[in-house]
Amino acid sequence: MSEKHPPQHAGGEPAGRAQQPTPAAEETAALVSVDTAGGAMEPSAVPATAQSGQLPGGPDTLLRKIFTGSGMVSVLAVLLALIIGGLLIASTDKQVATTATYLFARPTDFLAAVWNAATRSYIALFQGSVFNPRGNGVAAQFAPFMETLTIATPLITAGLGVALAFRAGLFNIGAQGQIIVAGILAAWVGFALDLPMGLHLLLVLVAGIIGGAFWGGLVGVLKARTGAHEVILTIMFNYIALYFLRYLLNTPAFQRPGESNPISPILDPTAVYPQIFGSQYRLHLGFLLAIAATVLVWWLLNRSTVGFEFRAVGANPKAAQTAGINVSRSTILVMALAGGLAGMSGVAQVAGTEKVLTDGVAATYGFDAITVALLGRSTPWGTFAAGLLFGAFRAGAVQMQIQTGTPIDIVLVVQSLIVLFIAAPPLVRAIFGLNPRRRKPARPAKSREAATTGGAA
Repeated sequence: MSEKHPPQHAGGEPAGRAQQPTPAAEETAALVSVDTAGGAMEPSAVPATAQSGQLPGGPDTLLRKIFTGSGMVSVLAVLLALIIGGLLIASTDKQVATTATYLFARPTDFLAAVWNAATRSYIALFQGSVFNPRGNGVAAQFAPFMETLTIATPLITAGLGVALAFRAGLFNIGAQGQIIVAGILAAWVGFALDLPMGLHLLLVLVAGIIGGAFWGGLVGVLKARTGAHEVILTIMFNYIALYFLRYLLNTPAFQRPGESNPISPILDPTAVYPQIFGSQYRLHLGFLLAIAATVLVWWLLNRSTVGFEFRAVGANPKAAQTAGINVSRSTILVMALAGGLAGMSGVAQVAGTEKVLTDGVAATYGFDAITVALLGRSTPWGTFAAGLLFGAFRAGAVQMQIQTGTPIDIVLVVQSLIVLFIAAPPLVRAIFGLNPRRRKPARPAKSREAATTGGAA
């Protein structure tokens, strides 16, 4: 018998022997990296020396991810909105208008006037929301910051409710109505019942949370059982809650005796939030509860099975249902929890800030909560920070108008611009030149065997 030899290719080497990769092929095979911006899993040509145990990428890659991430886009969106707001402020300034008449003769006067108009207004905004160095004593100097925290309290809890629904793939426009219903129940328990301190306040808080959860849970039930869209449902529920409140304030059970205006009796002292730093500030216990709610939502989303189900349903409801998750139950539960969080805002209003119930109990907190959740990227701590920012805008707008004459509406313009830029991250990245560089993955070098056989098996 003749000795069998393995078949030979044109290159003269056995077909069954694995080809040793060339150094170029080894280097190309190590070009693996994952671009996690925006959750996308796309390969990019970043050399990684796997043999030496080093992590792929380097300082340049890390900085690029930081400065092109969603958090940085939110910060830049706020900065861009402030810049455009400053230009709008300057456009209405008298000194700017005067220097514009001889712009080409002395352009520096015009630029200086624009700068002074914008910075003067923003300094007044800062002094009215964070720190006023002209205050009489330390207490007066930090009073603006305490007012910011007070105003931010309902924004934070309502924003958490909207953000939680966002993470489950639901668009909760009904925070306004949920705040109103919570305020109705909390106020009634506060002025109609005579209970000891502590128990009375606890029942006020529980009644408000249950009211908001009930109003949000109804939307979840209709969404899960009938397929009705939550946006339409929540908008309609906002109107139902508002007109129901106006009706109640004209009934003997809710209208203050001897008053013709639609206003409820004042809540009992045992049913109001205690003030954290005494009567010199309006900051109350509701702010500490807002911090606790932020921690709770963070734990729920990131450390609990229920939160995992919420995120799975928000990512892909069909895939979640295939995996055994009850999508209908998750929809009802997340809307109830979102309503309960918004209900904490209603309690903060009637038991903390106002201590009475009026038809303006929700103000625009429910709608501003949508902006807060968007700016916070639907994350608990991001929403908390966005609530503080918008609270500062509201608190400082009055002082800005008093000191500089700048209309309060400019703050609404800035908030609207923030929403616009948050909704268009590529625009923000393009303006600041932070578009991530996406390099195509290098094609692996062909082995000598593939080269000699033309890639055939």
